[in-house]
Amino acid sequence: MFLYLSKLLPLFIYPLGLSSMLLVVGLTTVWKRPRIAAICMALALGTLLISSNAFVANYLVRSLESQHIPVGELPTADAIVVLGGATRTPSPPRPSVDLSEAGDRVIYAAQLYRQKKAPIIVLSGGRVEWSGSGNAEAEDMATILTSIGIPRSALILEPNSLNTYENAKFVKPILERKNLKKVLLITSATHMPRSLLIFQRQGMDVIPAPTDFLVSDSELTEMTATPKAAILSLLPDAKYIHMFTNAMKEYIGMVIYRLRGWI
Repeated sequence: MFLYLSKLLPLFIYPLGLSSMLLVVGLTTVWKRPRIAAICMALALGTLLISSNAFVANYLVRSLESQHIPVGELPTADAIVVLGGATRTPSPPRPSVDLSEAGDRVIYAAQLYRQKKAPIIVLSGGRVEWSGSGNAEAEDMATILTSIGIPRSALILEPNSLNTYENAKFVKPILERKNLKKVLLITSATHMPRSLLIFQRQGMDVIPAPTDFLVSDSELTEMTATPKAAILSLLPDAKYIHMFTNAMKEYIGMVIYRLRGWI
């Protein structure tokens, strides 16, 4: 129930859900309480304009991504831990497992393995019951890795976790059984601050290895490179609502996880 509510309730806080609620209130009060309706519609418009703005979304995302940028070359470790959320299940018409927007996690794990940063890759991720049928995310990630030449013997699967806390909780005993002490943690750069805190709370020796960066230095510079670029950056764009929402999810998640004592 906590998992379901944790996915459902924040929808009314994120820009699209909040704007929709405000518009519903505005439409239902427009005849009897036009002042309230006008305020709700103005708030909905303001929410959408702010969250779809390149400056706001990029800098909010950057505030997360910049926290654990590796300085120099990553050290070697006993294992690489990859968190789920990087694949799409092979459901028709999809012929096989696809990589999602966060698919860089899987590719980066393969790169680090081939660089001999660790001899073992632990793949962590299950599948929530309402997300459809299919394999656990750990199994789908293993399918991708073996298809690009990573030996199956180098992979350890943790197919039961349904959120980041469970990733850490279920990975810990695997590491202890295999006597794997130091690990490289791979997840999206926006997700890394929360993930690292959770794994450290479980007492694991974790080195952050973020990937899937959404905002680069050049993209920040380009926003104000010319007057035309600055004007275009001020215009609403759906992709920035998505980025803004992802960043909000992480900050809200950190608050909720802290209240539950998970970080």
